Parts: sequence; structure tokens; C-alpha cells
Amino acid sequence: MAEKNQIIEQLKKQIADFKSVTKEQTVGKVTEVGDGIVRISGLASVMMSEMLEFKAKGQSVFGVALNLEEDSVGAIVLGDPNSIREGDEVVCLGRILEVPVGEAMVGRVVNSLGQPVDGKDEVKTDKFYPIEKVAAGVIARQGVDQPVQTGIKAIDAMVPIGRGQRELIIGDRQIGKTAIAIDTIINQKGQNLKCVYVAIGQKESKIASMIQKLKAAGAMEYTTIVLAGASAPASMIYIAPYAGCAIAEYFMDKGEDVLIIYDDLSKHAVAYREISLLLRRPPGREAYPGDVFYLHSRLLERACRVSKEFGGGSITALPIIETQAGDVSAYIPTNVISITDGQIYLEPDLFYQGNRPAVNAGLSVSRVGSRAQIKAMKKVAGKMRLEAAQYRELAAFAQFGSDLDIETKSKLERGRRLTEILKQDQYMPLPVANQVLVFFGLIGGLFDDVPVEKIREFEAGLHEYANMSGTETLKKIADTGNLEAEVEEELKKIIIDYKKGVDYLIK
Repeated sequence: MAEKNQIIEQLKKQIADFKSVTKEQTVGKVTEVGDGIVRISGLASVMMSEMLEFKAKGQSVFGVALNLEEDSVGAIVLGDPNSIREGDEVVCLGRILEVPVGEAMVGRVVNSLGQPVDGKDEVKTDKFYPIEKVAAGVIARQGVDQPVQTGIKAIDAMVPIGRGQRELIIGDRQIGKTAIAIDTIINQKGQNLKCVYVAIGQKESKIASMIQKLKAAGAMEYTTIVLAGASAPASMIYIAPYAGCAIAEYFMDKGEDVLIIYDDLSKHAVAYREISLLLRRPPGREAYPGDVFYLHSRLLERACRVSKEFGGGSITALPIIETQAGDVSAYIPTNVISITDGQIYLEPDLFYQGNRPAVNAGLSVSRVGSRAQIKAMKKVAGKMRLEAAQYRELAAFAQFGSDLDIETKSKLERGRRLTEILKQDQYMPLPVANQVLVFFGLIGGLFDDVPVEKIREFEAGLHEYANMSGTETLKKIADTGNLEAEVEEELKKIIIDYKKGVDYLIK
């Protein structure tokens, strides 16, 4: 019995000694490397998402621990994996992956680690934020009731976006998803809203062209671009949106409003699937790992509007999802739809018919709704939504018969004009006061005598005339957000006076 007790005591001592050794052990060795994934032995005290430093020959390469297994650690490499060899030393840095943040990031193009890729000097900032952070709780948040004006008529009128909202932009490839995001950024000039655009797996040539457009519009003065291009490794694509969100959170914590665009989260999910399969995590539906919902939910939950006691700032998120042949019921689209506060659905058929932006008003929805509109827009857009809905039903019905009563014909005519009015060229966002002017004229029947084929020419001329002759009226709408009876009369006068000078456009 005494011998048995002695053995037990010796085992306890050995276990205690083993624990004390492993706690101090922060240096490991690479046992396997390939495809940007590294397996490491000996890192007993490593944390999930902790930064690692690989002592590769001649340089230091960083990585992040993702898989904490019984006898090894699986990590992704944030850099050149070809410089890492089996047997290299790995050191735990004792901190979660973080990126530089601050005012110095504004106007810059950086990679997923916050390092500049625009050919300019280093980003001079001493502030760093972790890329992973728990979202603000319910108590810290407040309701969304301040608009983000996109400058796009179809969206500001029918699918309004509020500061602190998460509004999904969804549709097939090449039908204008990024165009909506870029127009929204351009329209924020003078709106006291910083912008962060995260390019996830996009062509570098496309992003270069986009940056030139933003510079030409003066939008880079308040915009940061986080670039993880199509040629970037899956690890850099995976952390890009979290890095962009950390940059945005710095401004939110200062009490400022930020707009962040994730373009697009479909490619983000694919990069995460690649990493997960290489780390030998079990595949699930469509080979995505089981936590792919959490991948996006923990990102998008960080977009919110916090109350004044907690800083009073906000992050508005516009995630983009690419569908295959309009299939919104696929795995990743349904995941993100269930996380966000509404979606802007772009329909290929509308796009190819020339209705651009190709916003499908029936499938698009904003769960914040008219709370995110100024009173003037609410007053004209409420009636306009009804007109659009009636037109869609009547147009389908009118195909089966030509003998229509006068009232139905007039509604169809107005619906056709509305469809034309909602068309808008890219990089041409429209101030909210000008939108109110156009919708007021349309709903009030003041455009009924303008031929449908000339309505866009008429509208362009009206804006030009109003910007010269009706400056005070437009300023009243922009400043107060209201549409008083006196302002309505002034708008009516602007439209009637303009029509007198363009008789050639009227029937």
C-alpha cells in the first residue's frame, strides 16, 4: 500500500512539473509548411488568434494561430510562406493580431496588415486596434434614425439606409453592385461621414481604376481603402474585412460616423473555406466549415450606432454578396441576409433592359425604413412607393388587354415616367434636395405632359435650372429636412417656370 501511495505521489509531482514547464514554453518549431498553412509543435501556451513570429532565414514573417490541437498548432502565414522551412523557430508574441489605426489612415491604400501599398510614406500612427473585437452590447446601442444619403434615387426613396444599419447589396456579377457602393462614397463629400472600402479578392486593375475615380471626385480625402487583391494569399483575404472594421472602429470610438463597404463577402467565405480545408477542419454544406455563419456574424455585428454615453459614433456596413444566376437561397447569401437589416437586390433582367441601377423594388427592403429618411423625402417617397407598386401590377395586367379606362392609362403613363426617373448614370449621385424636387414634380402630376422618351433630358435640365434659380429653396430642404406648404409652392413654381422655357420637350 505504501509503495502504491509513493507511485501516486511521484506521478502527481511529474504532472505538476510538466505543467510548470509548458506554461513557460512560448517557442515552438515548424513541423510542416505548405499552401500558406503551417503546423507547429511546442507552443503549449499559445492563444487563439495570437500573433506568431517565424524566425525564417534572413527575415521575420508573421502568422496567426487558428487551430489549437492536442499536440500541434495550425497557423496561417501573413506574408511569404516560401521563406519558411521545416524546423524554423516560432515565437508567440503574446498579443492578438492588430492593425494601425488613426487619422493617418485616411486617404491611404493599405493591405490587410495596415501597411501602405499606395507607394507613399509609412503610415505614421502609434495607435493599434485588435482586428477581432466583441461587438457593442444592446445597452450601449441606440436606434437608427439618421440617414446615409447614397445619392441614388431608387435607394434613398425606396430602400433608405440609416447610420448604424447593415444593408446588404446582393446580385449577380457585373450588374452594378460595386457601382452603388462607389456612388455612395462619392456622395458623402461634406456629409461628415468617413468611409472605409475593403476590396476582398478584387482585381487590382479594377481597384486602381476605382481609386482614380474617387480621387477625381475628391472622395479620397475622407476614404481609406483596405486592399486584399485577387493575387493576395487566402490568409490576407481572410483578415481584410476585420482589419477594415478595426480602422472604422477607431473613428466610431471618437464619436464619428463611418461607412464601411465589404466588397465582397462571397470571396471572403471562399478564402476561409480554403484555409479551413487546409487546416483539416471538417467540411460541411458546400464544403464550407461549420462556423462560416459566425465568420460573418461577428464581423457585421460590430456595425452599430452607439449612444452618447458610449461615444455616440456609428458604423454603417454595406456588405456585398455575389449570387450565381440570381440564386438568393444559396448558403452564403441566406446566411448574410439573416444577419443584415435588409437588402438591395439587383436584378439582371432590369440591368439588361437598361434600368440602371437595376434595383428590384419588390425584393429589396430596409428594416429601418422611413426612420432613415428626412421628412421631405418621406412625404414624397411614401406616395411614390405606392405608384411603383401599382404600376408593376397594372403593367402585368395591361399585357392581356388593350381596352383600358382613362384612370388606368394615366397610372401606367406615370409609372413609365417613374421608371425613367429612377434611372441614373454611374458616378453621378444626386443631392437629396434635388431628389425631393423631382419626386415632388412626378407625384404631383407636373411631369404628366412630358413624353416618356424625353423625361431624362427634361430632368437633367430641371436640375441645372433649379441649381441656378432655386438655390434658396433647395438649401431650405437640405438644411431643415422639411417640406412645408410654402416650400411646396416654391418647388411647384420652379418646375412650372422651367417648363415655360422648354416647350419643345412638352407634348
